[in-house]
Amino acid sequence: MTRSISPARLAGLVDGFHRAPAYLGLAESLTLLIGDGRIPWRTRLPSERDLATALGVSRTTVTRAYAALVESGYAEARRGAGTFSKVPGGRRRVHDRALLPGHDSNDVIDLNCAAGSAPPGIAAAYAEAATDLPAYLGGHGYFPAGLPRLQEAIAATYDARGLPTRPEQIMVTPGALSAAAILAQALTRPGTRVLVDSPVYPNAVDALRHAGARLVVSPVAPEAWDLAAIAATLRQTRPSLAYVIADFQNPTGLVMSAAERATLADSLARTGTVAVVDEAHQALELDGAAMPPPFAAFAPDAITLGSASKAFWGGLRLGWIRVPPPTSGGAAVMTELTGARVRLDLGAPVLEQLVLARLLAHPEAVLTAHRERLREQRAALAAAVAEQLPEWAFRLPSGGLCLWCRLPLPVATEVAAEAEQRGVVTAPGPVFAVEGGLDHFLRIPWTRPAEELARAARVLGESWRAVLARGAGRVRRTPRVIVA
Repeated sequence: MTRSISPARLAGLVDGFHRAPAYLGLAESLTLLIGDGRIPWRTRLPSERDLATALGVSRTTVTRAYAALVESGYAEARRGAGTFSKVPGGRRRVHDRALLPGHDSNDVIDLNCAAGSAPPGIAAAYAEAATDLPAYLGGHGYFPAGLPRLQEAIAATYDARGLPTRPEQIMVTPGALSAAAILAQALTRPGTRVLVDSPVYPNAVDALRHAGARLVVSPVAPEAWDLAAIAATLRQTRPSLAYVIADFQNPTGLVMSAAERATLADSLARTGTVAVVDEAHQALELDGAAMPPPFAAFAPDAITLGSASKAFWGGLRLGWIRVPPPTSGGAAVMTELTGARVRLDLGAPVLEQLVLARLLAHPEAVLTAHRERLREQRAALAAAVAEQLPEWAFRLPSGGLCLWCRLPLPVATEVAAEAEQRGVVTAPGPVFAVEGGLDHFLRIPWTRPAEELARAARVLGESWRAVLARGAGRVRRTPRVIVA
């Protein structure tokens, strides 16, 4: 089936494009729309005459813009059929062989990775940051703690959230997972007890486990944390660290209220347990509500992990660690982290740090577009799952990236395996279980375009019914790398 986009719809998407010259601004806007999937691959674009009318520009402007798209590989002109969107080199080039081994099909929908394409503004930030780079080329380029300019920008984000922070409290890393690995190497030894949720983001927990930590599990229900049970576990086990995701917990999407944060912080203080707070999804509130204060506002000795990947783009491989202020032992923690850091790497790429510094200086333009797209995709996924899988239950999170769906039967692994055979890759509950179980659950991110999410829900519905029809049984699912 040939997809198309109407002139009015496309005019709305490119509204505000630069007009000096107009054809180049239009071409740049179209390139971003195709690149981030808002104009799907192989979509027929409006005719030059119709789009020119919708935009109020000359036909020559649209003709030159389409020609620029074709030249750059983001469109192809088919004689007698029109102009169609494409990706340079074909969609196969954008499939990572580590994430989707064995999948060469262009039609695979990857819902195993909860990360979307770059929102508008990322390409411009890279181009602008490149103009800052020459000033750094005369030096060695190693910044184990991060570019001072970026440290200041990150510290300012905490100041704005009511948590006073000095640049010296920030260590920039190549992603939040790298931050977790550095922290695990610095602060855990074989046998160190660490409290973790279950379900939970598996890669961070694996970093702790591989450093020799002894994991103490605290179950999380789909509706809420059981703070009384957590307090009892803390009293009984007295872990050194507690890995906490208080903002859009991955995968449940839960947000800890200010009162809950205060209660948990008090429980941690009673056992001398230091909170390691993962704020990777913190910026993704989608309903306009105010977020609670940072967890570290209630626990002064907390160590916080941050990420640019979810707020901006996964390809911007930058994260950070915020250590406590010197009055709460932060200087000693930073010394330990620095020692562990230089055993793993010597700093994040300079260009990416310059990009993030620019984005953090004026984040709302990019974040607003990113949140709007996620909001639309969340609505599309929720509606599609409700229609195709009425037996499944889920709570609609106020932000984050995923639905955490409960199946009536513990067959999520089988459903995921069946769906994969039909071209949809997802992550069943056991992937997020620290000690096994959770096969009643399936995580579905809303990070793909709405039409892909609707198609994925249909495939999951077919897969669910196929599993029910043949009866539950043992199934082997192809192992997948979870990156988000």
